[in-house]
Amino acid sequence: MFMHLAKPIYQTPDSQIENTSLEIINVSRRGFVGGATGLTFTLALAACAPKKSESKSKSEAPLPDHSTVESGPLVLISIAADGRTQITNPRSEMGQQVITAVAQMIADELDVEWDKLVIEQAVGDSKYGDQNTDGSTSIRNHINRFRMAGALMRHMLTQAAANEWGVDISECSSKLGTIEHSSGKILTYGDVAKAASKLDVPAEASVTLKRRDQWRYIGKDKPSFTIPDIIHGKGTFGIDVRVPDMVYAVIARPPTVFGKIKTLDDTAALAVPGVTKVMKLPDLQGEVAAFQPLGGVAVIATDTWAAIKGREALNVTWDAGSNANYDSDLYGQELRATARKPGEVKRNRGDVDSAMETAAKKVTADYYAPHLSQAPMEPPAATARWTGDKIECWACTQNPQAARTTVASLCGIPEENVTINVTLLGGGFGRKSKPDYVAEAALIAREVGAPVKVTWTREDDVRHGYFHSVSAQRMEAGLNEDGLPVAVLHRTVFPSINSTFGAADQGSDFELSLGATDSPWNVPNMRVEVGKAEAHIRIGWLRSVANVYHAFAQQSFAAELAHAAGKDQKDYLLDLIGPDREIDLSKDGVIYPNYGASIEEHPLDTARLKSVLDKAASMAKWGRDVPKGHGLGISVHRSFLSYVATAIEVAVDSDGNITFPGVWVAVDAGTVVNPANTKVQMEGGTLYGLSNALYGEITAKDGAVVQGNFPAWRVMRLSEAPHNLEVHIMESDAPPGGVGEPGTPPAAPALANAIFAATGQRLRTLPLLGQKNRLTMAGEG
Repeated sequence: MFMHLAKPIYQTPDSQIENTSLEIINVSRRGFVGGATGLTFTLALAACAPKKSESKSKSEAPLPDHSTVESGPLVLISIAADGRTQITNPRSEMGQQVITAVAQMIADELDVEWDKLVIEQAVGDSKYGDQNTDGSTSIRNHINRFRMAGALMRHMLTQAAANEWGVDISECSSKLGTIEHSSGKILTYGDVAKAASKLDVPAEASVTLKRRDQWRYIGKDKPSFTIPDIIHGKGTFGIDVRVPDMVYAVIARPPTVFGKIKTLDDTAALAVPGVTKVMKLPDLQGEVAAFQPLGGVAVIATDTWAAIKGREALNVTWDAGSNANYDSDLYGQELRATARKPGEVKRNRGDVDSAMETAAKKVTADYYAPHLSQAPMEPPAATARWTGDKIECWACTQNPQAARTTVASLCGIPEENVTINVTLLGGGFGRKSKPDYVAEAALIAREVGAPVKVTWTREDDVRHGYFHSVSAQRMEAGLNEDGLPVAVLHRTVFPSINSTFGAADQGSDFELSLGATDSPWNVPNMRVEVGKAEAHIRIGWLRSVANVYHAFAQQSFAAELAHAAGKDQKDYLLDLIGPDREIDLSKDGVIYPNYGASIEEHPLDTARLKSVLDKAASMAKWGRDVPKGHGLGISVHRSFLSYVATAIEVAVDSDGNITFPGVWVAVDAGTVVNPANTKVQMEGGTLYGLSNALYGEITAKDGAVVQGNFPAWRVMRLSEAPHNLEVHIMESDAPPGGVGEPGTPPAAPALANAIFAATGQRLRTLPLLGQKNRLTMAGEG
């Protein structure tokens, strides 16, 4: 049971709604028992409830509001007197089924019936721990915390029952919402919830987690809590939010970052029916954008369409500022030139230069990947309402705590005066972890003196986002007589994400660790360098971040080396990876964050890498004869602590049109909480990677992004998707890795390798079907 509105309307607890049978109430007052530290919870997404005039059962009688409880694992759980279990989800749901996964992890250890679960969404608050839902972290970083929360609550309920019976806790056991004594006596969780709420939370060391063979929900295909509501139109997304007396706003933003208003005539805009106000927003302050709004002109109206028409009627000219001359084509040429020059060494093994000089054969290749837009299905949207010096916001945000901090800072109020309610997200891919749009709503609402919903159109989203970085890379290898590399040089150049938050003129160690400095190749001489690159638009993270372009270059180059050596792609990759081992990158001077995880717990394990490669090849029936115009390509990559191999069969017709007879993906993500959802994430990540590999490209002219909407920002269509996409999950007892992002990086190089196998044309520039690539023409050599 996932509690959401039956209608896409949000109201406050004390609001009266006319002509409707629904009212929004504070669900934390609905009778869930609590009182001790961590045993109550705060809820943000409201639930359908009877009107106040309707009678309520005893178990639903209002209780004191305990929303100010301290932080702790049990803040996520509450037990009702009738035995219902409420789990408060602290992560953002954007289609990855994190709500279901969180429920599986907590409920398994709590030992409750699945059908009696109620799920609610947490507001942005540090008491819930890390809420930033990106980096594929929801399971890999939090499985132990969520499991422990369930185990602690189970222990407290069991102790409460033992106290009531006057027996030792060792004589009691739990089973699906009940406590049973060895004598046969039984109490339900609801029977002892109030008593349990008065107990101290035990030390984690005193609580034993279930063994893997005792898991009831973890590792199983439990059904989604959200999908049934969403397909029936009951889910509330950021764009759906409405509050009483709300007005609507769209914003004309400067075309360039750090651009400013030069002149403004709003006469025609104010004459548009429904437009009530035009206001200037503050310009970007300081030298970095961070999460600040871009500034510009807001048009406020009685509905979104009137606001859009009012914006169209504005007569505004812009001072383009310091980024006025940014031209992505010229910039790309500069990056390519930089990639051919020595850079700062970030990994060094052996003597690359000497080995290159004595190599039997030398192979070089230059790769290029453009800026990308995350382009989630639902563009950013946020609603804000002020009450005195306090503000409440509703937003489709991946990072509600950052939204809270940003709003408080820009509005000059304490964080405790800011409430961020998290709606469902219609996709995120990293864009919605940057809360500039929430701050826009807050600033406008304060000026207008009424609740305001800010809507980003698709053009706004594509032109004014935080873009995936552009990259130029140079790969060089010296081969011995057997065709194997004795030396490899990988040089990468890209504007860093860090440039959005501070001074940065080259890629960071973290970004380099995403597919460059963490290369698993067993080569005696290896060097990785990074070149200088200044940013001229806002750089942000996108699904799998720098792994996208680094994997494209590395895995494409591996196939090029195999061809130069006259060997099979897959067999050559296995030789490149070398023997089974755990790689110690520190020996090569690498600063390796390992996705924030312990290298002891999550080593870089070549055996796991080779296993998924072999499996994907087996799934694709690698080595078989394929029809003329068909080709098989393969790649393998570790990212976010998971190992993924992708094999692709393409068919290329005489006009250069590409179809996909088959795509095969093998993933080793360690312990998997929900196999069905993991497969869906692999499918989605692969399609996302294929779409961007084929068509994704953001360009800029005179400092402004050129693309605005579909099809200028082209995505893969349903008719273009693979005819067959199979995913295999490797059995593993290893700690969990990520699953939201690792499916994306191997897609582009596997596709490029398949195209080469089908046509003999090597495409090293993304997008593969962009203006710089034509399969009916000669390849890039």
